[in-house]
This record gives sequence, C-alpha cells and structure tokens, in this order.
Amino acid sequence: MSNLYSNSVFWIDTDKVKPNPYQPRRDFDEVRLQDLSDSIKQYGVLQPLTVSRVEVEKPEGGLTTEYELIAGERRLRAAKLAGVNQVPVIIRVGDTSLMKLELAIIENLQREDLNAVDRARAFFRLASEFKFTHNEIAKKMGRSREYVSNSLRILSLPEEILNALSEGKITEGHTRPILMLADHPEEQIVLFKEILYKKITVREAERLARKIAYDRVRKKEFMPDPEITELEEEFQDKLCTRVHIDRKELGGQIKIDFFSTEDLRSILELINKSGVEKKPTEMMENYISKNVASDNIEPTSTEAPIDDRSKDEIKEDDSKLYDVSSFSL
Repeated sequence: MSNLYSNSVFWIDTDKVKPNPYQPRRDFDEVRLQDLSDSIKQYGVLQPLTVSRVEVEKPEGGLTTEYELIAGERRLRAAKLAGVNQVPVIIRVGDTSLMKLELAIIENLQREDLNAVDRARAFFRLASEFKFTHNEIAKKMGRSREYVSNSLRILSLPEEILNALSEGKITEGHTRPILMLADHPEEQIVLFKEILYKKITVREAERLARKIAYDRVRKKEFMPDPEITELEEEFQDKLCTRVHIDRKELGGQIKIDFFSTEDLRSILELINKSGVEKKPTEMMENYISKNVASDNIEPTSTEAPIDDRSKDEIKEDDSKLYDVSSFSL
C-alpha cells in the first residue's frame, strides 16, 4: 500500500485537503497567486500536491478520511481561488511531524519561495522543537552553518522591521547593518527608517551603522559631558528621532535627523508646543556678547568724532596730503 501511494497520483476533493500545520511559509504574493489561479483555470494543476492520509473521528462516531498538505500550499490556494473541485495529489504514509516539517521547508527552499523571515522561523522550529543543531540544519539544507546562524539572527530584530522584510520593503542585506546596532534598539529603528524612506543602499546603511558605532565608542573614550549626553537623550525622547549635540569651545550645533517633510512639520509642531518664551534674537545676542568678551574688544561709538579745527586749518592740512613736491622718482 505504501508503494502504491508513493508512486501513484490520486484526484482528491479540494475541500478535503487541509493546510499543513508545519508550513513554514506565511506570506503569499496575492498578484502571483492570482496569476497562478488564472493559469490553473486554463490548464489545470499540472504538478501534483504532496499530502499525507489522516483518519479523523467524526463527532457522531465513526471515521472519515482527510488529507494533510505537506507540499504545494500555493497551488492549493490558487486552485481554490480558481474554483477547481479536485486536485492531483501524491499520498505519503508514515511521515512523522519532523519529516513533514523537513519536506515543507525543503520544498519551499528548492522553489526559493520562502522569504528571509519565514526561512529563519522554519530554522528556529527545527532547532527549538526538534532539537537540531545549526550544523545539522545546514547539512539538510545544503548550506553552511554560518548561513543558518545568520538567518536565525534576523529573528532578534523588532517586529516592525521583520514585517518590512517579509513584505519586501527592505532586503535581507539591509538587516546586516541594522543588526550591527543590536545593543541600541532606538538606533536600529532610526537606521531602519532611513533605509525605508531614503531608499539607501546596503553599502550606505553599513557606512551609517559603522559611523554610529564609532561615534558611541568615541564618546566613551573622550568622556563626554554627562549633561550634554542627558540633553541629547531628552531631545531624542521629545522629538522621536536621533539628535546629536556637537559641543565646541564656544557654543556648538544640534543635528536633528528627519525622514520626510511631514517629520519636519511634526518636529516644528513639537517645538512650538514646548512653550519656549525666549526671543529668537536673544540666543544670538548672547553668542555675540560672549565673543566680544572673549576677544577683549571694547564696543566703539558709531558717532563721527567732532572736528574742532577752523576751515583755514582744515584746508591747509588737506593741501599737505596732496603735496608731492618732496617725492622723487
């Protein structure tokens, strides 16, 4: 019977095929699914699904036969979408839960249908539920241990970033620089938004991540003013973005990151709501007065000096300015 099932194709009612509880794939592209559905309407399901036979006890007593999907969920969904009543299947028997999970993962990997997040979650299930080591998973997938370990690291990212990766808004390559900031979740989110809204490349994201990491190390080395660090954090909490205060010998600069015009308006609105009563010119006047004091410059009067010479004396002095008789060439 086992050989018969393994080597034969059966036609099963579509509604009798149940989803695979071990299916690692969660996201299905609706456009591609519709395209496949249109193809099935015209040509039918060309490649059989793989299922296992399950006996289910009825509430009123007795048994009924159902079929649990192992591989081919995209084809099954498209067939249902196309209104197909029956689908071709190959029936496997004797598969354990582990074997079903392995088959589902391998089938999707071979078709390159798994996105990075679904693949990482599948690897995690193999490691946590079935106690596979990274090396064992790598051998089964035909990949390196590093590939498996790096895939699993993705799951440490915030859910917002994982969703964007699943939806194709960012690439798997973009996760590497984000993961470089694992010890600073707030910086991760800021870098993620820069990638998302500014459409920056992986290389540019890596450069930004290294700069952020370097700046943090430099701050520790040079023992920054605790008050400035505290102010930076307060600014970041209030404005919900990265803020850097560059303190100089006299004064300094505040750098506020933003990602869109709407962000700029939001930042301005937050500043306006802060109830700042200081006049705009007061800060500049303080800056100028400190510069004057530091240079020991005494303010001078803008009034012209009074000339108390007589007209004849002025005329005589002016004529001396233009007397060139004493010069020789």
